This record gives sequence, C-alpha cells and structure tokens, in this order.
Amino acid sequence: MAEARMAGKVAVVTGGASGLGEATVRQIVAEGGKVVIADFQEVLAQRLAADLGADSAVAVRCDVTVEDDVAAAIDAATTVFGRIDGVFANAGIVGAVGPLADTSMADFDATMAVLLRGVFVTLKHGARALIAQGTGGSMVSTSSIAGVQGGLGPHVYSAAKSAVIGLTRSASAELVAHGIRVNAIAPGGIATPLTAAVTTGDPTAVEQTAQAIGSRSPLKRPGLPRHVSEIAVWLMSDASDYISGQTIVVDAGVTTGAGVPQFSQQAGMVGAAITPVA
Repeated sequence: MAEARMAGKVAVVTGGASGLGEATVRQIVAEGGKVVIADFQEVLAQRLAADLGADSAVAVRCDVTVEDDVAAAIDAATTVFGRIDGVFANAGIVGAVGPLADTSMADFDATMAVLLRGVFVTLKHGARALIAQGTGGSMVSTSSIAGVQGGLGPHVYSAAKSAVIGLTRSASAELVAHGIRVNAIAPGGIATPLTAAVTTGDPTAVEQTAQAIGSRSPLKRPGLPRHVSEIAVWLMSDASDYISGQTIVVDAGVTTGAGVPQFSQQAGMVGAAITPVA
C-alpha cells in the first residue's frame, strides 16, 4: 500500500497531463492528496482527471505563458478542493536548439516564456495563494542537470534551467517567513514523451528512449518519471519540512563526472515553443 504523505493536502501541477507531471499527479492521489492538473494539453488532462476521479483531481487548461491561465489554475485548488498546500511548477519544453550564432531571438523568447517566465508566474501566484491562506506550504520547480553543469543541454534551455535554480534560492529566502518552502529538482535523462520526441522524433517511443538512457546511465538503468515524482511528492509533504532553497539532482551520478556524452547542439526548434509539456 502506498504511503499517505499527501493525505489532506491539495496540490497544483503544471504540465500535469504527461511525463513527469502525470507521474507526480498520480502519486499525489495515490498518497491521499487531491490535485489540480494544469496543462495546455486539455484532452490529456481531462482524461487523466477522469481516470483519477472527480473527488481527487480536476483538469484546468493552462498555458504557462499566459499569467491569467496560471492564476486561474492556482485558484482552482481552493475553489474546487477548499485549500492549497503544494505547487509543482513543472511545465516545460526543449525549445530553441542549435548553435549559439544560429539561434533566433524569437526562438529564445518563446523558450524562455515557458521555461523561466512560466515558472516565475507559477511561483508568483502560488505564493499569493499560500500567503493568503496563512498555513505555509511547499513549492517545487523542475530545473535540469543542464542548469547545473554546462554541456548537458541546449543553450537557451540550460540558461532557463540555471535561472530556475537561482529563483528557487531567492524565492525561498523571501517566503520562508510565511512558512512556505521552495525547492527545485534537477533531473538527468528521464524517459518521457518529451525526451522520446527529442531523441527519436516519436513521442510514443518512450520504451526505446528508456533503453537508450539506461545504456548511457552510470547506474546502467533508465531514469523513469517515478524517480522525479518520488522527490516532488516528498518535497511537497511534511517529510521534508525542514528543507528549503535546495536543488535536488536526480541523475544517477552524471554530474559527478561519471557522465554521458555532452549534448549535441542541433539546428532548428524542437516542438511548439508555446506548448508546455514535460
């Protein structure tokens, strides 16, 4: 039987309809919590909410580049479930990929709009709601090992993910006075539809992607969404109630130097930059 670390708690997960977000949404409910699935992928979000049941989950269409969407998703927690305890700013894309000199500023702006502005706005409105409620809480963001160590991601993606770590520290310093903890997770290679789309061109090729990640992993096994969702739920639970301002790396030791080949910059954009997925 799963632990009940989220019993009585309500969380909002952006990018919650697939990948890391979906795994976290499912684990929140499995551990007794209720969740708002905030995602641009409306059909997937509604399908997931229906699977989990109306008593436990609600889907809200949310493009994290639109502040009003994010505010509405955060407010849905209290409107539907009566309170808010956790926020997981997880929506993401790969975005602009290619050599520095060939990257257009339009692609730069579109990528940053999701990966940094989207996280900032989510934490902003999460803080607003948690401060108003007055009972503390926990906010978590998805960074990446590309934000920890150079050469592990595309340029703009790496810059945004590094900024998320800085934002985590500064937000924690402000919000700790309200009993609100702020932390980040920096995953390495995790087999999700997003990484499958990037590595194979086919978002359904998750199993193939898992095998490829496992072959390069220092631990010789793939990174799976549950490896991130376990940390996300732990950070939103009372089990981590003395931890704030930290970034937890989930990478099988890649950033210790056990490593994998550096990211190969490729030409072009990967995916639609305004579509938050994870």
